[in-house]
Amino acid sequence: MSQSPPNAIQLQSVGSQGTLATLPRPPDVQNPSSDSWASLCGPPPWGLSCLLALQHILVLASLLCTSHLLLLQSLPAGGLSFSPAQLLASSLFACGVSTSLQTWMGSRLPLVQAPSLQFLIPALVLTSQKLPLALRTPGNSSLVLRLCGGPGCHGLELWNTSIREVSGAVVVSGLLQAILGLLGGPGHLFPRCGPLVLAPSLVVAGLSVYREVALLCSTHWGLASLLIVLMVVCSQHLGSCLLPPRHWRPASTSSTHTHILAFRLLSVLIPVACVWIVSALLGLSIIPGELSAPTKAPWFWLPHPAEWDWPLLTPRALAAGISMALAASTSSLGCYALCGQLLRLPSPPPHACSRGLSLEGLGSVLAGLLGSPMGTASSFPNVGTVGLLQAGPRRVAHLVGLFCMALGLSPRLAQLLTTIPLPVLGGVLGVTQAMVLSTGFSSFHLADIDSGRNVFIVGFSIFMALLLPRGFREASVLLKTGWSPLDVLLRSLLTEPIFLAGLLGFLLENTIPGTRLERGLGQGLPPPFTAREAPMPQKSREKADQEYELPFSIQNLCPCIPQPLRCLCPLPQDSGNEERGPSEPGETVDLLPDFGDQCPQPSRGQSQ
Repeated sequence: MSQSPPNAIQLQSVGSQGTLATLPRPPDVQNPSSDSWASLCGPPPWGLSCLLALQHILVLASLLCTSHLLLLQSLPAGGLSFSPAQLLASSLFACGVSTSLQTWMGSRLPLVQAPSLQFLIPALVLTSQKLPLALRTPGNSSLVLRLCGGPGCHGLELWNTSIREVSGAVVVSGLLQAILGLLGGPGHLFPRCGPLVLAPSLVVAGLSVYREVALLCSTHWGLASLLIVLMVVCSQHLGSCLLPPRHWRPASTSSTHTHILAFRLLSVLIPVACVWIVSALLGLSIIPGELSAPTKAPWFWLPHPAEWDWPLLTPRALAAGISMALAASTSSLGCYALCGQLLRLPSPPPHACSRGLSLEGLGSVLAGLLGSPMGTASSFPNVGTVGLLQAGPRRVAHLVGLFCMALGLSPRLAQLLTTIPLPVLGGVLGVTQAMVLSTGFSSFHLADIDSGRNVFIVGFSIFMALLLPRGFREASVLLKTGWSPLDVLLRSLLTEPIFLAGLLGFLLENTIPGTRLERGLGQGLPPPFTAREAPMPQKSREKADQEYELPFSIQNLCPCIPQPLRCLCPLPQDSGNEERGPSEPGETVDLLPDFGDQCPQPSRGQSQ
């Protein structure tokens, strides 16, 4: 194992097609572990892509098990009439379908879709206000609600009814998200969300789950601390250590030798495997009982709607679904901006945001119809993993989708994810959420942070988004109106930190006077993150914009799409970028990684 030479190459965001070029680096910078992203010539080999996909599945499993565990613990005493592994399998299958759609024709970013914690708060609010009693009429399969008349009212049927009601809220949420995307809602809102809206949202997204992470880590702080230390050492201290040069033939290029930063690229898999082995040797089997029920899960199971029963649509489920849709949409738009920033791409155009949100909605509808109590949305921890690994190939996102669908077809295999010790899940979420938090802080410099206006917006948005949910949880009597659906809606929205941060930042940013330069919107350039896009050469910008375009086979169908849905297709000026003017003299080198014309040969390494 050797230190990195000046021409070392590491992985970066790549599409499934095309060739790459290395990111030019100043001559005095020799350390490959710096924050600048180098690139790889062509997609990574399939073996390495599978390992990267496995790491994303481990992060997804942390969200999956955490959200389902907290939800099942909130339900009344009783039990499910089916295996909890089938709940996990249905969620995994929906996540796989949604991830594949998102990377193929959605936003086109390598975003993994997971059971977002933004669905958890409305679900907990919904289950905390329990139905009086849910019984089945003898001899009839119709569901009848009656007043609780004895100690047996909190039984099996109430548990199943609560799950069905949460699934109904997920369906409502998905339909609302799909409608918002089809109507072009994100395309109208996103251009008004500058750095002072997105950065506080990212900061709050990183801070808002510390209670859940601490709850998981507290089951065994020793294992959690060991995992966190190993992840830090692998990704940062050993990030510049290289494996021997690997030989493969990238697409459209001659064979080349490429060094692989193994410890950084596998900085999730290696620590998880080590801690998992240590916990097994010490006999520390810290597995949640709610997810490892004695009910035997089948090896093969085809998820289909109404497997147990149809989702239950009630006024309270409708209210919870509205809050889920608003919170998940705010979170997803932040994920789009965060992923584009980490991959050094321009801000997502309106048509990509609209397509992405509409397909996320379809994924949530599928999850709800399959009986899952959690919808699908772009995952902040998985985007944080992209920043931690400094690798975001689109091929990996495709593989994650396929693997999730395969696990969803086998509840017995999906149940293997529940054998991961809880402190391991907490440590993985803690490190990946820290990456989201740090990226949010790094975005403040795009605006004039010394401005009194901006200082107030940032501090007020972050502090109030963390304060109000805590206050309303402890003084829930303030949100009791006497009508249960309205109570569910208010309690769900006002205890969602990310939604509050986005809402407060958006209102203050667009109502307090300020110049475009002060707000970080540049001079006549489209927001957000224009301060980073301004010096980008025209050639690189055009190639980067192509990453958000639909596949060629689908682009031909755009003229046939009705006019109200044209917001899902790129506009003519999006591909040409005529408005941005000619490139300056000397701007002939691609500053964006992954968008070169030729793969650099080893003999040219010193000149680069």
